[in-house]
Amino acid sequence: MEKKAVSTTPDNPAAIQTVELLQRRWLTKNAFEIELTRPPSLEFKAGQTIRFIHESMERYYSLLSTPDDPTLALCVYYVPGGSFSPVLSDAEIGARFSVTGPHGYFTFNPSERAPVFVATGTGIAPFVSMGRSGVTDFILLHEVELAEDLYYQDIFRKIASNYVPCLLEPSSDDPLPPGTFHGNAAGFIKKNLPPASYDFYLCGEREMTREVTLLADEHFRGSYVFKEVFF
Repeated sequence: MEKKAVSTTPDNPAAIQTVELLQRRWLTKNAFEIELTRPPSLEFKAGQTIRFIHESMERYYSLLSTPDDPTLALCVYYVPGGSFSPVLSDAEIGARFSVTGPHGYFTFNPSERAPVFVATGTGIAPFVSMGRSGVTDFILLHEVELAEDLYYQDIFRKIASNYVPCLLEPSSDDPLPPGTFHGNAAGFIKKNLPPASYDFYLCGEREMTREVTLLADEHFRGSYVFKEVFF
């Protein structure tokens, strides 16, 4: 892939910069967190992404970090045999990667409407950044397969007005987290969210974003919807 020489400044998100892998922490067998050095000129807002460039591959990841953190942190879903996540899972500490950023407009904008954050899997990442940056008093729905996939729930139980784990496959062998809803996030919204106008922030799989957007249009008139969709 041809790379053009560009100026490395905060105003140029296309500038290619180098980061170094500092550490890696497995959250579950299918997800891990990595910490990277932060280029001095990389400034971002909570909720934005960075783009990795590795050989012929490019991938965008939402930042877990706050804009004031000295390092960058990401939550990565591991896909066995995948084209990119194994690169990050197997890289040695000290490995260097090319990145650009920040990218995207999925940032929190306060309004008179109550915020509802909805995530699937590692789509929780931008909400971690927002929460760590001082956003509070939101409803958060985290849709996952199993209770072990509820990354960062300790953070949200402290700052969310309502934190709802939405489990698609609850296990009878493990105790369920408090407030668990058996089903997807759209199901909870349809059954339990009081009628009102909300700001819906959706990050994750296309099916979730489609279902919640339709619900917002049909049942929560006057609501706004902001999306970050996984492809």
